[in-house]
Amino acid sequence: QVQLVESGGGLVQAGGSLRLSCAASGRTFSNYAMGWFRQAPGKEREFVAAISWSGGSTYHADSVKGRFTISRDNAKNTVYLQMNSLKPEDTAVYYCATKPRGAVESARGYDYWGQGTQVTVSS
Repeated sequence: QVQLVESGGGLVQAGGSLRLSCAASGRTFSNYAMGWFRQAPGKEREFVAAISWSGGSTYHADSVKGRFTISRDNAKNTVYLQMNSLKPEDTAVYYCATKPRGAVESARGYDYWGQGTQVTVSS
């Protein structure tokens, strides 16, 4: 059974930083791409960032480009999302997900999801 467990969310002031982590188990982590999504109340889920199995290819949405960085440590079965210069509009529940194939820049194909971690940015 694949499990993804996010951590690192919390309350931060605008301009601050947080690092989200997602620990994976149940499949060979290094064989799969990983992604981060977020959903704010009343809004559709947004594809935020993704990283290929090797870490050699990444994608970041325009809304977070230059502020967020996705990375992974295959030895620790963990993917990270470093979030800097946070804005109130970054407030959302952040989810990590995994997919076996497909382009890194595509939001499609994710088959397992974590439970989410809340990020709240105060102004």
